[in-house]
Amino acid sequence: MSNYADTRDDLDNYLTARVPVIGFRTIEQQRALRLVKEVATRSRRSSQPFWIYTRATGLRDLRSNASVQEDRSLTGAMEFAAAQFISRPQATLILVDPDGLEDDSHFTRHVAELARLADANAGSIVLITDSPIWSGLQRLGMSLALDLPDADEMFGTVRAFLDDHQGVVPIAWTEDDARRASEFLLGVTEAEAVNLMATLVAKGEVTRDDVLALARAKDRIFSNLAGLERVQLKESDYSVGGLSSLRDWLARKNKLMHADLRNTDLRPPRGVLLVGVPGCGKSLSAKAIASQWQLPLYRLDMASIHGRFLGESEGRMREALETADRVAPCILWIDEIEKGLAGSHDISGVQQRIIGQFLFWLQESESRAFVVATANDVRTLPPELLRKGRFDELFFVDLPDAQDRREIIELYYRKYVKAAPDPDQVDRLVDLSEGFAGSDIQAALHEVGAEVHLNGGADALQPSFVLDTFSNTSPLSRTNPEQIEEIRAWGRDRAVPAGRSTAQPTTGATGKTRRVVFMGD
Repeated sequence: MSNYADTRDDLDNYLTARVPVIGFRTIEQQRALRLVKEVATRSRRSSQPFWIYTRATGLRDLRSNASVQEDRSLTGAMEFAAAQFISRPQATLILVDPDGLEDDSHFTRHVAELARLADANAGSIVLITDSPIWSGLQRLGMSLALDLPDADEMFGTVRAFLDDHQGVVPIAWTEDDARRASEFLLGVTEAEAVNLMATLVAKGEVTRDDVLALARAKDRIFSNLAGLERVQLKESDYSVGGLSSLRDWLARKNKLMHADLRNTDLRPPRGVLLVGVPGCGKSLSAKAIASQWQLPLYRLDMASIHGRFLGESEGRMREALETADRVAPCILWIDEIEKGLAGSHDISGVQQRIIGQFLFWLQESESRAFVVATANDVRTLPPELLRKGRFDELFFVDLPDAQDRREIIELYYRKYVKAAPDPDQVDRLVDLSEGFAGSDIQAALHEVGAEVHLNGGADALQPSFVLDTFSNTSPLSRTNPEQIEEIRAWGRDRAVPAGRSTAQPTTGATGKTRRVVFMGD
């Protein structure tokens, strides 16, 4: 049963029990009012009076919408209700979003007195609000919370909207498309979902490609998000050289990300942890995944999570993860996660609580927020983060081999030089770039591209300049070989290689063979 149906049944029970104060928490005022009206118009309540007060309309009869009195003030409405509670049994007053419910004040004590009058004659007061209610008032009754629409309720909203526009504009969606769209719309209000659907209809037709377009349009609702930074993608972020095993694995997960999983015990893909040598494409992979999957990319900035005051960091982390659930489907990028979650020497307990929050969310969240976390120094990460079941997979991004270097060289040569490289020259560059990370190759070819720009085009480029640029580049594997070899030794034994798998297993210092991903048909 949906939360809407559950909440409606609970409200019906509370009104039957004549609970004097019913606190109704929701950010969807109109949806809550529809729910209240459904309960009030049931035949067994036909003799019970229901009045509703809003600032815009004053006090009105809930069923007929007829005005009750000329005085449109809240004070006037409460005075009218007080008189009715004394003289009529089983009367109900609904106050919509009244100010000042949070604290012990003259107003909240006035409402409490009104509730006691209602209680004496089987009356009820329903407070519809998106803010907390003073505990002294709430203890006089019961509370309800109306969550955002779930997938089934959202599907009903989408289906009803499409039915209303059949014959008005061409609609190519099947029922499966409507199901996918309803899952993409999770995290928005009913009104926001209708607005997004209306933007599709406004362009004159609804095509099957609009299902993904709906996910991108949803992203525009969330412009200022606590703890999350929206990353705008550029065309240069669309391609990654090498990492063939990782790319094959991601292609399978992309299908699962968009699949209808309602009648299965499966959950959407949770994410991937990329560890390995700095500069080999871990961060770029997050951007490429978002581009290829056509999903918005958000960056969780761990530095912005940490605060100075007790509980501040944990609160920010919780808010950021809740926001990620709301903006889903999306890619959630956590760069250098070890700097935010490494806390073995922290004596305050803050880091451990943040780690606990993050791990619980990874384990329990059902949203389609796909996490791409990167780490250079994986040894500082808490071991529980590496346990199977947190992330879908742990990949090691190593220095590119000769074939990967060729692919990366050709990619960046075309990007910066604006021409196809000579095959013989590529062969020499592949040899010269032994030990290079992808970022080293990019930096060298960026220098070549700058030379081309300064000298008027690729025709003026001397092949010797390209070779000299590569020869004069000192990669990290040469300037700091001990650190790089230590990282590589860790990854060979403990993670799936992100590049091509070798036919023969590589044995590390522990004697264990590296894991290899076997792709199905």
